[in-house]
Amino acid sequence: MQMLTKFESKSPRVKGIAFHPKTPLLAASLHNGTIQLWNYQMGTLVDRYDEHDGPVRGICFHPTQPIFCSGGDDYKIKVWNYKQRKCLFTLTGHLDYVRTVFFHREYPWIISASDDQTIRIWNWQSRTCIAILTGHNHYIMCAQFHPWDDLVVSASMDLTVRVWDISGLRKKNQAHQAPMSFEEQAARANQGQADLFGNADCTVKFLLEGHDRGVNWASFHPTLPLIVSCGDDRQIKLWRMSETKAWEVDSCRGHFNNVSMTMFHPRHELILSASEDKTIRVWDMTKRTAVQTFRREHDRFWVLTAHPELNLFAAGHDNGLIVFKLERERPAFSLSGNQLFYVKDKVIRMADLTTGTNQGICSVRKLGSQWVQPRTLSYNPAERAVLVTTQATENGQYELVTLPKTEGPAAGDGKDVPSEGKKGTGASAIFVARNRLAALDKTAQSIEIRDLSNNLTKSVKCPVQTTDIFYGGTASLLLATANSVVLFDIQQQKTLAEVTTPAVKYVVWSADGNMVALLSKHTITIANKSLGQSALIHETIRIKSAAWDDSGILIYTTLNHIKYALPQGDNGIIKTLEQPVYLTRVKGQIVHCLDRTGTPRTITIDPTEYRFKLALARKNYDEVLQIIRNSNLVGQSIIAYLQKKGYPEIALHFVQDQQTRFDLAIECGNLQVALEMARAVDREDVWNRLGAAALKQGNHSIVETAYQKAKNFDKLSFLYLTTGNTQRLGMMQSIAVKRGDNMSRFQNSLYLGDVPSRVAVLRETGQYPLAYYTAKTNGLEDLALDILEEAGMTEDDLPPPPQNSGHRALAPPPIVFSQAESNWPIKDLGVSFFDRALANGGMDAESSTANGTGEQLDAWAVNGGDVDGGDAGEEDVAEDEGWDLDAEVIAPPEEEEVDDVLAQGESSDLSEGVSQGVSENEMWARNSPLAADHAAAGAFESAMQLLNRQVAAVQFAPLKPLFLQAYQLAHVHVPANASLPSLEFNVRRNPEVTELREVLPAIAFNLDDIKTGEVAEANRFFARAKFAESLALFRGILQKLLMVVATKQSDADEIKELVITCREYIVGLTLEVERRRLVTEQPENISRNLELAAYFTHCKLGATHVQLALRSAMSVFSKAGNHATAAVFARRLIDANPGDAKVITQARAVLAQGDRNPRDAHEITYDHFTAFDICPASLTPIYQGSPAVVAAYTGAKYLPEYKNTVCVVDGITQVGLPASGMRSIV
Repeated sequence: MQMLTKFESKSPRVKGIAFHPKTPLLAASLHNGTIQLWNYQMGTLVDRYDEHDGPVRGICFHPTQPIFCSGGDDYKIKVWNYKQRKCLFTLTGHLDYVRTVFFHREYPWIISASDDQTIRIWNWQSRTCIAILTGHNHYIMCAQFHPWDDLVVSASMDLTVRVWDISGLRKKNQAHQAPMSFEEQAARANQGQADLFGNADCTVKFLLEGHDRGVNWASFHPTLPLIVSCGDDRQIKLWRMSETKAWEVDSCRGHFNNVSMTMFHPRHELILSASEDKTIRVWDMTKRTAVQTFRREHDRFWVLTAHPELNLFAAGHDNGLIVFKLERERPAFSLSGNQLFYVKDKVIRMADLTTGTNQGICSVRKLGSQWVQPRTLSYNPAERAVLVTTQATENGQYELVTLPKTEGPAAGDGKDVPSEGKKGTGASAIFVARNRLAALDKTAQSIEIRDLSNNLTKSVKCPVQTTDIFYGGTASLLLATANSVVLFDIQQQKTLAEVTTPAVKYVVWSADGNMVALLSKHTITIANKSLGQSALIHETIRIKSAAWDDSGILIYTTLNHIKYALPQGDNGIIKTLEQPVYLTRVKGQIVHCLDRTGTPRTITIDPTEYRFKLALARKNYDEVLQIIRNSNLVGQSIIAYLQKKGYPEIALHFVQDQQTRFDLAIECGNLQVALEMARAVDREDVWNRLGAAALKQGNHSIVETAYQKAKNFDKLSFLYLTTGNTQRLGMMQSIAVKRGDNMSRFQNSLYLGDVPSRVAVLRETGQYPLAYYTAKTNGLEDLALDILEEAGMTEDDLPPPPQNSGHRALAPPPIVFSQAESNWPIKDLGVSFFDRALANGGMDAESSTANGTGEQLDAWAVNGGDVDGGDAGEEDVAEDEGWDLDAEVIAPPEEEEVDDVLAQGESSDLSEGVSQGVSENEMWARNSPLAADHAAAGAFESAMQLLNRQVAAVQFAPLKPLFLQAYQLAHVHVPANASLPSLEFNVRRNPEVTELREVLPAIAFNLDDIKTGEVAEANRFFARAKFAESLALFRGILQKLLMVVATKQSDADEIKELVITCREYIVGLTLEVERRRLVTEQPENISRNLELAAYFTHCKLGATHVQLALRSAMSVFSKAGNHATAAVFARRLIDANPGDAKVITQARAVLAQGDRNPRDAHEITYDHFTAFDICPASLTPIYQGSPAVVAAYTGAKYLPEYKNTVCVVDGITQVGLPASGMRSIV
């Protein structure tokens, strides 16, 4: 048996000490009048209280409430609330020092013992004294309640121990359920009266005499009818009591000074005592002999206590206190496959982790001391043998046990089956091979290799001063020293590797044997099998155990947490523990462990966080994506981790805080999110940061917005100058005039080259010479004379101009390439894995952002055609402006004439037998079946023929600018000599290809650019209720998709999906534009207005946009009095689960109105029970089963009478004309 110190503090003399029953708090009352509150797990001082005047001798925590009480030499008992950190109240009544205070386990009572020769019982709720126990005739050193009975034991300097019966007090204070008898009523009426010698409710039951000097302490056994007492006669006496009498059993002698305190061990048949002879002694209760003595050099012990639930003790001495254990609580265990072998109560047991069965095998009672549990267990599956070690002796002892072959239950669950093993001496012993074990002889510093008969086969000298040995692989050992671990080869007897680490207590190998964790008291060293260190993890509180999971992550436990550690050192908390556990195996979400009683347990954990971090470290992005989508991984720690590891774009998906989202968006270059968050935060510093970030990317439209919001007018003017936006520069000059900022006016006029404005500014500011010379230099002679006249000066009065000044005007720099309408070109490096996978691109992305537009959504959803949800500074696009759908079909390019000229040249060529090669343009047309490639090659006619065959295109006027753009991008023209035409070069998209049959032209239109550009803009217009602009954009997207070339099949499939999405939006927008036109021009046509609003809700839009359509329809129908149908839309809106609670409230109100008044005021052609498509031409429903014709490109369905007309959805194809289908990939 040894004293395992867990915590030690330095302070003045400790006179009282108490454990908190639940939390790791320890209260210590000091001789100098201070009360200290310690966290013994963390080793920190939590609080201190200084209200007592003089030494504080007694202290006690309440079992359930956040309070504790204290008693001191100031005759006072104080009750404290440690959460509020203050004294609640003081109980006064004692006339001398208060020695001890204790709470009752059940009633609101405090018992106190005092030098005034009385014991008082107080009700701390009513703050009154309810009983005074008199009878002792000297100082009462201690008094405490029985753990479960109505008894009190007290010890006094009058040489006696008294046992008091307080059952009368309990009966008097408990609530009466049944009617009371006359005697009980009389007793209740007189309960405040006490007899002459004390309270009649508390009587002396036993008087125990036997001590020769004053008795310092007496306490009850937790379960048995026993009392232990100690005194200044240096003896510890054991007393037994029955219902009628109490008598002395025996005495324990051995202390050679006053014994301050004694108590029973809560779990074993042991007695502990603390004495002024500077020792704590442990006694065998049955034999009354000393088992162990723990001695301090200079400190007398004054107080001793046990934790009410844990296996912990605390003792106070002259210079502080010490928290300790008398035995190790870590069970010895070893895992082999699914079988866990462990020792509990000195019985080797086996637990099957798959079935949960558990059985005892044999007993190792004779190994070491009966009070000391085995330290380690090593299992040999080949021979079914275990090696058990113990530290009962100074050099340790081991026992080699061959387990029975039978699988059935053992007699007495293993307790009655002796081990009959072979014993030996060794500080530690483990199996190193199938038939060999190694034992460490600490004294001789040698390692003994023995066979399974325990015969010595080899003795190896330790190469370093070794304190412990662990398994290091076959025929290898890990030798632990005070500050390192050495990998030692037994056969070659040489050191293979060494790693520096604090003293190692345990070693845990991964299942494949490639990784090892070296566990010290406060650190974990993670290394590979060659001891190459990969991480060092430090914990402030003690590390208890560890186990590797299947994915290579170390799961470990501290005193109060289950934690994880990645191989590179990242760690975190998985779960909080109430009590420490010892891990045996980790399998998925199940952690198998042993608790401190040696009972196998399973704990369910959430491995999401550490699997996410491991997948991120291993760049397994598919798993990262799956975890993000399927888990609720949130919190500041995960966001900070992602930011630290360089993944701000992933962290963006976990953050809701606007400022944090802005910071992350700036870090990962996501300007759209940054702009959205900047609008939400709306601070000048945020706009300045956004402007700087957008300027780096060349996104000057966002730079412009940022400068406008920050009112940074000078930078804004220079931006307009660099982008060639003269219109906005003129606006800036007007703004400068309104602001009265003459410097800004001068600057803008200089940028614009506006000389009269510049002269006007100089005149207004009194700079007449400058104004005159400016006008004169720029040829404004009349204006120059006016300036002289206004100034009352002549030319001779003016200062002479600088010597080198000329007469040429200062002109603004010419605009080489205007960027007023587009951002600076940026090379597309491709979308990152997470941006592509996590960002719900296209429609859904804008639908999701529409959720945050708040007021715009409400403006969109109201009835009427005068909604303007756009920005004030934005130019409105006329609703009737669209594509020129009636233009003639474009004439074939005049390349035939060129071919004729070339043919004539060939016929007149003198080089007979030499034929012209195939041009690059012709090769492109031959190699590709795509209209976009033919257009890039200049073969416009064949491109149109392809589109006619593939998508039934007949109206090509909208495609003319796209054809030309494709051709221009695939060709570069370089100027030649003045008399020669420019040189033409063809640009390939696959320049690395050498085979002529595979060369293809450069791609003009990119799917990603369309999604981030036109599609995003169209969605923004939709959210702002700018339907005409949105309709034109979606139609333009449909037309441009005919010219998009996909490089892989997934892109081709995405193009087809985008075509369908655009069709739905175009049909829906056409319905809404027509409805709002009717509201303005034909307000009496209510039925048609309602029909169009109802049809709009059946378009397959993004989720948020469908909710907008439903809100609009619900509002329109409610106002028209069609409450029954309005309720239908309200129910659909509630089922869509909108994010705004106000919307749900409105929908429920409409639904309730429909239930109360289920009628429609206007009859309309709308059946929501039958599925239907909408004819884009007539804007009427085509119900399921009705005849219809289809547009080949978009799949839009029309009524039969619209066959052979141009599709109004795309404006290009002919309705009802068969086609082979659209192609986007070669």
